[in-house]
Amino acid sequence: MPRTFVIAQGGGPTAVINQTLAGAVAEIERRYPDARILGSRHGVRGIRDGDYVDFSDVPPERMRAIGRTPGAALGSTRDKPDAAYCELVLKGLQKVGADAFIYIGGNDTAGTQQILSDAAGGAIAFVHAPKTIDNDLVENDHTPGFISAGEFVAGAFRSVDLDFRALPGVYVGIVMGRHAGFLTAAAAAWRDDEDDGPHLIYVPERPFSVPRFIDDVRSTLDKYKRCIVAVSEGVTTEDGRALVESLVPADKLERDAHGNIKLSGSDLNMAFERALAEGLPGKRARVDALGYMPRGYIGAINETDSREAYEAGVFAVDTADHGGGSVALQVENGKTVMRRVALSAVAGKTRHMPDDFLLPDANQLSAAGMAYLNRLIPEKYQIGRPFV
Repeated sequence: MPRTFVIAQGGGPTAVINQTLAGAVAEIERRYPDARILGSRHGVRGIRDGDYVDFSDVPPERMRAIGRTPGAALGSTRDKPDAAYCELVLKGLQKVGADAFIYIGGNDTAGTQQILSDAAGGAIAFVHAPKTIDNDLVENDHTPGFISAGEFVAGAFRSVDLDFRALPGVYVGIVMGRHAGFLTAAAAAWRDDEDDGPHLIYVPERPFSVPRFIDDVRSTLDKYKRCIVAVSEGVTTEDGRALVESLVPADKLERDAHGNIKLSGSDLNMAFERALAEGLPGKRARVDALGYMPRGYIGAINETDSREAYEAGVFAVDTADHGGGSVALQVENGKTVMRRVALSAVAGKTRHMPDDFLLPDANQLSAAGMAYLNRLIPEKYQIGRPFV
């Protein structure tokens, strides 16, 4: 009897999420030549609405090209099914006779799969295939999408440091990262010397204080005549709230379907600009939010990241054959391997950057943090050392 697979993509797109889609489709076709493969447009919303791509109509060469293309080729969503929504999604899966549903995404997506799996009672295999530039999935050493985004961030901060050597001042780059600081830490991956930027790194794992920030910048300026700062958009104040919460009235805060506060926009930029203008008057300063650029930049698709994303899609099919679960990228004997773990081990959980990745008495990476990044994001360019 032919099998039916449904595949969807959820959450923020990445540079390599389509490789996971391509890997899953290719492996299903290899294992089950007569299987029907449906791609749900815009995540679970497409299942609810019966909006599918039939991959039998998509030639292999197009799928290979899609795999090399950033973004989410099926479209994405941040919808989080409540009980009523979940029932509609299950009815949608049953309507097409789905034997397995592979959902590519982060921890919110894993949470959706857990909800659906519990409701289905074993009738359908639910698989979570990992994707997130935040690198914050438990059970994983690293996640597809992180290496490419990290390479973008490392290159951006390497470049801006050279710029500010020529014309000294203060630069603050705000990097995506709600609860985990891995991507912000990647700003330091290509530092060679002590005086290379970023000189200061602020991540959600450590409380943020504006007065202490100004003192840190002042000290760095005294030492290097310039200060390059990498800061996560999700940095929290000492009371545990996101910094943006202390800057924006509660009734003005925007949230997504998962209850996450919108961190992007100009409020955080303006807060840093104001803090620098008031705390260090007269100093040349620039604040930029890297925004969405790192997560799907076509010029920074890392070959290892792309290959591992494809392998995660292949392994997702094997996971479906074993009844479902979450695909995890783990490192064994120095090599990345795919392992199947329970959905419950990943769903709704956040992996934080280990405390020993940061120096205990400074806002900078430790040797352990640098070793982790150097393993995943080795330096790509050899620069000529400036005279200034």
